[in-house]
Amino acid sequence: MKNNNLQKKSSKIVADFLENTRLHKKEFAQMIGVTLSYVYNLIDETIPFSTRSTTLERIATVMDIEPEEFEEYKIPQEPLVKDDTIELIKNMIHEKKMSIVTFLKAFPRKKRVEIVDMLRGAYPVPIDFKELAMIGQILDLDKNDIYNIWEERVKQVLEANGMNINNNAALVNSMFECARKYIEI
Repeated sequence: MKNNNLQKKSSKIVADFLENTRLHKKEFAQMIGVTLSYVYNLIDETIPFSTRSTTLERIATVMDIEPEEFEEYKIPQEPLVKDDTIELIKNMIHEKKMSIVTFLKAFPRKKRVEIVDMLRGAYPVPIDFKELAMIGQILDLDKNDIYNIWEERVKQVLEANGMNINNNAALVNSMFECARKYIEI
C-alpha cells in the first residue's frame, strides 16, 4: 500500500512534511510525544528512524498518511480501537478542509498527543461531554451535533459493557432525556 514515497527515506518524508507545512519541529515533537532533539536526530539521520509502531502511527496521523508509507513500519500486534466515531471525526476534519495539523494546533499543547492517539485508534473517543464539546468546538459543531455524537458514543460504551439497549430502552431514553435537559438541548 506504499505510494510514491517508497523510494524516499522516512527521514526525508518527515523533513519534507515539516518544511511544506511550516510546522515547527518543537510543535511536531509535542504532537507525537517525543523530545525536540529526537525529531532533529530523526531528520538528520543521526539515529535510525523509529521502528516503534506507536511512534510511527503518531507521526503518520499528524501527517495524515498511512503508517505503511514508512518502510520501518510493521503492523502492530496490539489491537486498535475500532470506533466509528473516530472515523466520523476524521471525516468532519476533512469536510471542514482542515488539516490534521491545524486541528491539533487548536488544542492545548498537553492535550495534543492524546488527540493524536485517539485519531490513530489507540484511544476511544471520550465519553466525557466536556472533552467531546472541546473537539466539537474546534470543528465548529453546534450543541445538537455534539450531543448526538456523545449519545452514540455512550450507547457504544453501554453495549460494549453488556447492556442490551433495546431491552433497557425506557431507562436509556430517560437517561438521555435528563442529559438533554442538563446541557439545555
